[in-house]
Amino acid sequence: MKKTNIEVQRHSLSHILATAVLEMFPEAKLGVGPAIENGFYYDFDLPRTLIPEDLPIIEERMREILGQDLKFEKLRVPIKEAIQTTKDASQTYKTDLLMDLEKSGEKEVTFYRLGNFTDLCMGPHVESTKDIGAFKLTSIAGAYWKGDEQNKMLQRIYGIAFDNQKDLDEFLTREEEAKKRDHRKLGEELELFTINDTVGAGLPIWLPKGATLRMIIRNYLTKRLIDSGYQMLETPHIAQSKLWKTSGHSDFYKDSMYTPFKVDEQEFLVKPMNCPFHIYAYKHRLRSYRELPIRFAEFGTVYRYEKSGTLHGLMRVRGFTQDDAHIFCREDQLEEEIKNAVSFALSILSDFGFKKFDIYLSTKPEKAIGKEEHWELATNALKKSLKSEKISYQLDPGEGVFYGPKIDIKIKDSLGRSWQCTTVQVDFNLPDRFDLEFINEEQKKTRPILVHRALLGSLERFIGVLIEHYGADFPLWLAPTQIRVLPIADRFIGRAKEIKQELIEKGFRTEIDESTESISKKIRQAELEKIPYMIILGAKEVESKKLSLRTRKSGDSGQITISNLIKKLQNEIKAKS
Repeated sequence: MKKTNIEVQRHSLSHILATAVLEMFPEAKLGVGPAIENGFYYDFDLPRTLIPEDLPIIEERMREILGQDLKFEKLRVPIKEAIQTTKDASQTYKTDLLMDLEKSGEKEVTFYRLGNFTDLCMGPHVESTKDIGAFKLTSIAGAYWKGDEQNKMLQRIYGIAFDNQKDLDEFLTREEEAKKRDHRKLGEELELFTINDTVGAGLPIWLPKGATLRMIIRNYLTKRLIDSGYQMLETPHIAQSKLWKTSGHSDFYKDSMYTPFKVDEQEFLVKPMNCPFHIYAYKHRLRSYRELPIRFAEFGTVYRYEKSGTLHGLMRVRGFTQDDAHIFCREDQLEEEIKNAVSFALSILSDFGFKKFDIYLSTKPEKAIGKEEHWELATNALKKSLKSEKISYQLDPGEGVFYGPKIDIKIKDSLGRSWQCTTVQVDFNLPDRFDLEFINEEQKKTRPILVHRALLGSLERFIGVLIEHYGADFPLWLAPTQIRVLPIADRFIGRAKEIKQELIEKGFRTEIDESTESISKKIRQAELEKIPYMIILGAKEVESKKLSLRTRKSGDSGQITISNLIKKLQNEIKAKS
């Protein structure tokens, strides 16, 4: 795939970074230095640990190099000569890479020269250092060589780069805002969830407010699912390993699955996927064509192995709950079911406040199973479904799952970042492997088609995205606590309890602040906790039988009767604004 100009600039900057670091540490051993999203990095084995104060020094030297108008020169070198050269230079990591290339059959490799610095690289690069825009070094991190925890940890220097200073400054502003919205920070501060290393990394514990948020999302989604013809399932957390051997997951996802264990001499696994359970729910009895499509849905918790270095709050965990569904349908129903799944997903995501989407159609990967005609039929059904709904999409060649092509929907959050959510996958493989059948109109047994579908992806990751999208300042319908009653003095607590009970009976999540703090401190605390509505209660309110209403976003909203408040809140929740 051809690299864009900015990707080429970023890759070139990684070489300039290495040049500057070698001038500072001539004995440095070089790892790798690719372009990445928004920037670049380079890994180094250095004689001392870098400190943040090193970055401005390295960055200044990089700017001096940029100003020299140096040219990138491509060199072709026989691989044996390249290996000897890197050995002579004691660049052990480059030698390691070259020996891997030699084993794979490569006879010749390319290097790029920039001034006195030459590096093993496929390229491409900019023609000259003057062709590079704005950049900034941002951080230092540890990185195991080749990502293997058994190897030595190198020091990785990260940088960002854009075509011009304006784009760079805008990115830095967004990054600063992203830090404020970091779901890990807000999750702890607002007591939504906690992750304790004694319990286990990547295994979040949901605190009451976070558990309430999960419940709100599940309840909302369950109603939408049932209204759309889905039937809910509940399935075990462990099962015999042979289920995933039959499905093929053991061959393709082995590295993500935990070690099997024995129960009564039978081999079991904690479940990495829900698919086999839903298949056996379908196989519970022989089905008729009249029953199809059958749509099974579940909030199924699965467990997958993730390396410690990849774990990231709720975004990357080892145990997570999927809003999983499997649709068993006839071939003549396939296109319609795909259309329904995609439009249903867009409606759900819109209710959560996401209005911008990137949609991808992923085709057959290099490692795949199944008949070619099935892949073609499934891919065409996905294309037709998107086109008939006039949904624009991008083709993502070779990125389908091993058993079939798929549609992925990525949402754009309030900071313009993309997050993978919905996936709709067509599968002819599992119906064959598990011998699924239904009786057709001619009273003959035939295979159904299976559609795998997740809307939010996982509740953990989706809630992490929601926290950052809203900065945890959730709309009323999602707020764990919607209203807090703030009595000015203890003598008004009795009336506050009456108001709380009336609001709870109307379905509103309501609390009372019974602390002895001043009303200004109570207001400040409710605002810090991002509670949408506050009711101020004192002598004036008790006497007038009205409530002084305050919103987190607009401050004092005047007085209102409790009946009018209930109508106002109900309308806001209904609109999901």
